[in-house]
Amino acid sequence: MTAVTERVRSSRLADVAEAPWAVPVALVALCVLTLYLRSRELHAGFWIDEGLSVGIAHHAWSALPHVLRQDGSPPLYYMLLKLWMGWFGDGERATHALSLVFGVACVPLAYAFGRAAFDRMTGLCCALLAALNPFLTYYAQETRMYELEAFLSLVVGLAYIEAIVRGRRAYAPLLVVGLVLMVYTHNWALFLCVGLAVATAVFVRERLGLFAIVAGVVAVLYLPWAPSLLFQIRHTGAPWASVPSLRDLIEAPSAVLSGDGAYVACALAAGVGLAALVRGRPTAERAIILALSTATGVAILTAWLVSQVSPSWATRYFAIVVGPLLLLSARGIVRAGRFGIAALAIVVFFWAGYGLHDNKENARAIAAGLGALQPGELVISTHPEQVPVLRYYLGPGLRFATTLGPVGDQQAFDWVDAVARLRQTQPRPTLDRLVESVPEGREFVVITPVFRDYRAWDARWTKLVWQKSEAWTALLRADPNVRLVRRVASNEIALKVNYFKPLQAYVYRRVG
Repeated sequence: MTAVTERVRSSRLADVAEAPWAVPVALVALCVLTLYLRSRELHAGFWIDEGLSVGIAHHAWSALPHVLRQDGSPPLYYMLLKLWMGWFGDGERATHALSLVFGVACVPLAYAFGRAAFDRMTGLCCALLAALNPFLTYYAQETRMYELEAFLSLVVGLAYIEAIVRGRRAYAPLLVVGLVLMVYTHNWALFLCVGLAVATAVFVRERLGLFAIVAGVVAVLYLPWAPSLLFQIRHTGAPWASVPSLRDLIEAPSAVLSGDGAYVACALAAGVGLAALVRGRPTAERAIILALSTATGVAILTAWLVSQVSPSWATRYFAIVVGPLLLLSARGIVRAGRFGIAALAIVVFFWAGYGLHDNKENARAIAAGLGALQPGELVISTHPEQVPVLRYYLGPGLRFATTLGPVGDQQAFDWVDAVARLRQTQPRPTLDRLVESVPEGREFVVITPVFRDYRAWDARWTKLVWQKSEAWTALLRADPNVRLVRRVASNEIALKVNYFKPLQAYVYRRVG
């Protein structure tokens, strides 16, 4: 009797899943859910990188290529952000909303990806994962390009399966557009291009010619930006990053799958569900699984190898493989049967409890604590790339300087040979000239990080920032010509937050 009841229930569930209204209703519900999850902290304060995003986007169109050549990023996101700010303003909620649009759009796109690659159930599972995924929830509320890159990874994954794996040439233009937009959004998309090339050469050799045409068109369209990329490789890079370890390589997918528990559950479900398929005879489904797995693995491995020579490793950059990882997880869960249902329950349990907090940085709180500053007042930041976010919260009309000296462009940071320039800068004469520029009896502000003993300060640039900040602070304490008026800091214990890189401000008065 129990077996009969279970069969009846399964039949009814299947009928419901196949109903024409089921998918639209499910997708609308998931979009509403993800909109709720991804809009609770739209008001969160900016941190360093977001201040840079807004500051760069405030530049004139003609200035953007030069500014980004110094920054180290491609231009697409900043162009979109500039247009968006022209319509909606540059407030936290307004600029975060641009990422939110892509975060919500990932849900129906994930369904389309899973449905086109396999079937309706895989599409729904993929949409559910996209709706709850904490990685997407986090970056949907940040004024950076990672949500856009994740959205494009779904577009590229879908187009690659249709055009290259299945040989439907009508999708080749979509693949070209998706890849071009990706490489113009973030440089790490080039690693995904390498992964797709290797996957095609190994598992879809019969379509290698078509892929070569796609790659050729992408290369031609990327050519205008190639000189800037080469300049960035030689002169900017990511000196704030550390060389990743072997453990970092192994755990890389957990950045996208958001935590060891969900990562293990997805990996086990995928292993159980896809193992027999991968070992079995060649089929269209097998080709998709092997191609996407290889493309993802090669992209991550290439990024790791490049970062051994020129460190640029950051978990947020794995937005480039969000699409393939969500699809592989969804397909593994569906094929694993009851074990997959259990794995999905575990993933939902871990992800549903995720909540984003306004704890990325306290620049806004420090600016509020300082209050209104006098026009022309000097503000010194010993963390040089903090200037754009400080300028955003403190407002225009101030003089900014860093341990590199006076700042010309307050809404961007020049990363060109930044380590060498900071290393060559002598604290004493630089600080003396800045203090002498302050009229006697007037105040000036020094803003410095609250340094902690953790890995973020171990890279070449960050360690140098630490050393220079300590040197400047010691010089100011010993300088008889200045007197400390007050210190401004946020009470993290009282606020119940744990800022990633908290700031503190010192207000000095020149007395001699």
